[in-house]
Amino acid sequence: MPALNSTLGKEQYLGLAALSVAVFLVANDFTAFAPALPAIESEFNVDITTSQWIINGYALVFGVLIITGGRLADLYGRRGVFFCGTLIFIFFSILGGLAVNANMLLISRALMAVGAALMWPSILGMTYNLMPDDRSGQAGGLIMAVCAFANAVGPVLGGILADLLSWRWIFLINIPIASIALFVCWKVVPFTPPEQTEEKIDYPGVATLSISLFGLLFALDISGQIGFKHPLVIVLLTIFLVFICLFSVIECRIGRTALVPGDVIGNKKFLSVSVVTLLVAVLYFSALLYIPQFLTKTQGYSAMQSGMSLIPLMVVSGIFAYISGRFYELIGPRWLAGAGTLCMCVGMFMLSHLSDNTGFISLLPGMMMLGTGIGLFNPAVTTAAITAVSPSRASLAGAVIYMFKIAGGAIGLGMNATIVALSPDISSGIDRAFTVNAYLALAGLVACLFFVGASQKKEVSG
Repeated sequence: MPALNSTLGKEQYLGLAALSVAVFLVANDFTAFAPALPAIESEFNVDITTSQWIINGYALVFGVLIITGGRLADLYGRRGVFFCGTLIFIFFSILGGLAVNANMLLISRALMAVGAALMWPSILGMTYNLMPDDRSGQAGGLIMAVCAFANAVGPVLGGILADLLSWRWIFLINIPIASIALFVCWKVVPFTPPEQTEEKIDYPGVATLSISLFGLLFALDISGQIGFKHPLVIVLLTIFLVFICLFSVIECRIGRTALVPGDVIGNKKFLSVSVVTLLVAVLYFSALLYIPQFLTKTQGYSAMQSGMSLIPLMVVSGIFAYISGRFYELIGPRWLAGAGTLCMCVGMFMLSHLSDNTGFISLLPGMMMLGTGIGLFNPAVTTAAITAVSPSRASLAGAVIYMFKIAGGAIGLGMNATIVALSPDISSGIDRAFTVNAYLALAGLVACLFFVGASQKKEVSG
């Protein structure tokens, strides 16, 4: 159980540092390959429709398996599942760095995401476990600040390694970093036995949820390229609907040992935070995709320059994530998440006034406002979700809320891609997409103020 004393000891600080390194590792790999894709395409003689799956495949597998990873962490112990996930991550990083063709590369990236899906919810659970109860908000602030830093550093680090050494070093650099995090966690993070030792893995639930999420996320990912009316998209969405219904039936019959137990999905506080997260997630992902695209296609930015253009957004996001964590216990999730959503709404409206002559300096105020909102929002909703459930469900709750972020981002990107594709040019398309995103943030603000609790304390284990 988390310590009741708010003072952190040396081993706790070391443990938090090691877990922060692990957070950096997982988050950095979402963005690090973006500037390296041209070099990979050249070496393996593939085009962007293939190389983009280096990024999309990692995100897709991660999104599909993260809930299963969270459940495994809660059932069998977070530290052990973290070790297992990290070893998988290291092994397939080695294979990716040694890839001899595109297929080997893509398979290695997808299987790295299996390791990451085991690591992430375990990291969340262990971080909140190390933090005293009265500083749980700082745990969310720390995780999201490191995430923002990792996402900002990813394109820069990837570009530097690809230019000076080889894109293979984006894989190989994971090995020493992950090994250090693994060793320090093994030495200083205490083993906490799982509370629900009588429960077993819900294999039918894992299978049906994984298939349904794969259908949904894959359909949304490709819909921007081939359209929502394409037979493949219709088939995938049908698979999603069929298997999510099967999953619901299975979960109702199994009860407490279900993959997502009723005490989690039926928790009104947790559900309200999940819905708000789904609404707001689109903003962050669309900014990451379309700001660099706009600068590349209208201002002639290189891949490295367009990646670096996101640094102000990420840095501001990281700063305010730390601030959000510090003030969580004082202000509570409703007002922090509400302020964050309001800032995102304003930031998106500021960014939506685009033309072919809009330069980076003109985008900067809107990016910083958006970064402020993201920084305030993400730690607040993550902490609210995790502290709304029993401590024995912490990793699962963290995984579910992150899955909502990925699903919301995928839905939003599919919607944004359709808006941009139907527009006469990229400037007006992104302008229209960002305007729609701003209204989604406004809906998220209303949901925050009406449905997210003003304050949320940790539930007692039951």
